[in-house]
Amino acid sequence: MRTRLMSVAALVVAVSAISVVPSVAAAVSEQDVMFVKSAHQGNLAEIAAGQDAQKHATSACVKQVGAVLVRDHGKLDADVKMLAGKLDITLPATPTPEQKQELAAVQAKAGTAAYDAAWLKTQEAAHTKTLAMIDRELKAGQNSEVVMAARAARPVVAMHLHMVRGGTCHAGKDVGMVKAGTGGQLAAADDGSFTTGGAAWAAGGGLVAALGGAWLLRGRRQSAGNR
Repeated sequence: MRTRLMSVAALVVAVSAISVVPSVAAAVSEQDVMFVKSAHQGNLAEIAAGQDAQKHATSACVKQVGAVLVRDHGKLDADVKMLAGKLDITLPATPTPEQKQELAAVQAKAGTAAYDAAWLKTQEAAHTKTLAMIDRELKAGQNSEVVMAARAARPVVAMHLHMVRGGTCHAGKDVGMVKAGTGGQLAAADDGSFTTGGAAWAAGGGLVAALGGAWLLRGRRQSAGNR
């Protein structure tokens, strides 16, 4: 009986080790670091642009889209900063010089209809670039947590692009804050179920329990038969 119990314990340890492997993050590559830093600067730029639109846009639609950018990029940036701290990545303090210049050019038209048109056009270009940056990380990123953060951010950025596509304001495209995870961790799906990472972990635990139970039941039956 002791031998059987030791075998069960060994099996549980082995299967547990296998289930843990997918959660181990790979080393942080140059691509991963660049993405985290660029994502942070992009979030800062979008928050600033959203706040400016709320002050200077002439249409209620553009003001509303500006509020959506502040809401969503604020959440995304909180996740990025948490992930950067975990991976020991130093983040830039401000948007890029190019992003600052683009906002300044739009601000020069503040209070006029030209402002709204310029703001929408600038945001369309910015979110198109951000989607391309995200797709590069999804294709070439090596650290699983950074890649998950990029994957979680993609539907948020895509929604924003729909709201400004073609230089036309579509505030009605707002579906609320799309779940973006926390600190690069996978978020629960909209239906409350867990995404791939959580499901794999749960499956691993279930497999351990099932195998362990089967071995114990077998041992008891054999012991009963030998009596």
